[in-house]
Amino acid sequence: MTDQQDLRIRSHVISEGANRTPNRAMLRAVGFKDEDFKKPMIGVASTWSEVTPCNMHIDQLAREAKQGVQAAGGAPLIFNTITVSDGISMGHEGMLFSLPSREIIADSIEIVTNAERFDGIVAIGGCDKNTPACLMAIGRINLPAVYVYGGTIQPGKLDGQDVDIVTAFEAVGQYHEGQIDEKQLHEVECKVCPGPGACGGMYTANTMAAAAEAMGMTLPGSSSTPAISADKSVECARSGAALIELLKKDIRPRDIMTKKAFENAITVVMALGGSTNAFLHLLAIAHSVQVDLTLEDFERIRLKVPHLADLKPSGKYVMQDLNDIGGVPGVMKELLENGMLHGDCLTVTGKTIAENLADVKALQSEQTVIRPLDNPLKPNGPLVVLKGNLAPDGAVAKMSGLKNLRFTGPARVYNSEAEATEAIMRDDIREGDVVVIRYVGPKGGPGMPEMLSVTAMIIGKGLGGKVALMTDGRFSGGSHGFVVGHIAPEAQVGGPIAFLQEGDMITIDSETQEIRFDITSEELSRRTSAWVKPPQKFGYGVMAKYARLVSSASKGAVTDLEL
Repeated sequence: MTDQQDLRIRSHVISEGANRTPNRAMLRAVGFKDEDFKKPMIGVASTWSEVTPCNMHIDQLAREAKQGVQAAGGAPLIFNTITVSDGISMGHEGMLFSLPSREIIADSIEIVTNAERFDGIVAIGGCDKNTPACLMAIGRINLPAVYVYGGTIQPGKLDGQDVDIVTAFEAVGQYHEGQIDEKQLHEVECKVCPGPGACGGMYTANTMAAAAEAMGMTLPGSSSTPAISADKSVECARSGAALIELLKKDIRPRDIMTKKAFENAITVVMALGGSTNAFLHLLAIAHSVQVDLTLEDFERIRLKVPHLADLKPSGKYVMQDLNDIGGVPGVMKELLENGMLHGDCLTVTGKTIAENLADVKALQSEQTVIRPLDNPLKPNGPLVVLKGNLAPDGAVAKMSGLKNLRFTGPARVYNSEAEATEAIMRDDIREGDVVVIRYVGPKGGPGMPEMLSVTAMIIGKGLGGKVALMTDGRFSGGSHGFVVGHIAPEAQVGGPIAFLQEGDMITIDSETQEIRFDITSEELSRRTSAWVKPPQKFGYGVMAKYARLVSSASKGAVTDLEL
């Protein structure tokens, strides 16, 4: 910071004047001295928690970021948010609370930053909802900001093979099918999560981290640097210093998170074969910065971008493998050189995407993690938007790793995940069925729970690709198979999925991008008239409030729509 430039764009209301003596007295108690009141106050938003390996190390990363801010001339203060573990909350009522945690994290960062009059923010996240939540808050506040991803977990090892949390979910199905015994199941449980970091495949946490990097909101390499590497600690300190530079240059999130930046994010997600949750979260982040992003934008970009990454859940490798051969920067360089990225987009380095990538080494040639552009896994992105009389406002399917792109079968209708789980365990589901789980959307769940337990059981029972699963809820980034989620409008608001009956023939076609059921207009009208909206599952508390406020999945399931 120079003597001529006062970077206290908001905190001067606390650090100047006799009337703010009590305010400054409070800050002296936490360590401020006279000289600190002349510096910009920077909030370091930490999502540290012991409830999940994704976030268990972030307290140390926050301290590294704080030191980076201090060394660059800022006055940093660490504050915390909540987080939940998707892996621990999966498969039971706890999963209802996962997506709402995104809103609470975003709201809490917005509240603390505005209440304390911080001049800028470094936000550090880990588990699935952390990254979109931090970026939503950053977008709303529009102060200079840098996001840091806590990093991916190392793969576990079992019988010489890489294993991860999805291995454990699928092992449950294998156990119930008699393919493994209780001792083997316990061994899986003990080996899949060896330490800190977010789930290792191209699941939601790594997907959204890659999207954040592609948007320019992280330092290059943030999304693929492993959690426990020395590089991650260095990155945190550099992010603190970068934040001060953004203040000096008055570069703000809305200068970075433009429509073209979101197009870059979608491009990278498609090339990596990311999670379907990217639709939900990118729509929500775009809403926070007032960028007009729709499902049609995803589809437009999908058609131009090949699927290159052979990453779990449908592939072989994990994020650490990608990091070892050049990481997300290497993938972005490949895409940029082939005209698939907007190189002129500004980033938190103060440079453009093209400038950041200029000195990045190309991906290693002797590797099989990322396919060459002339030999992709699929010529187009694997995340497909579907529409039809079952989803007039859209639905999302992930078609990676599937040979059959069309599925027709009878509906097996369940009004909860628990009902569907029991049916699968009883072997009620047969090859060719379309399992329907409804009344689990944003309002109906409420909270739009993920269906990883169900999809993993289907895979474990040998039915992967042999049955289809559709829902107005969500799927984990670890889900794979013939699955369709985010069906909108949802059942709770009278979407057509509410009118399905057992045995109705459903067609899902990713080539024509249709999702429909065979029904006459007269019969549909009769069922619509006979439908009775079920009561909300929660009458009070946070979930009741969430259900009242939340928007459709097709709009990002946000809770701050304009009145």
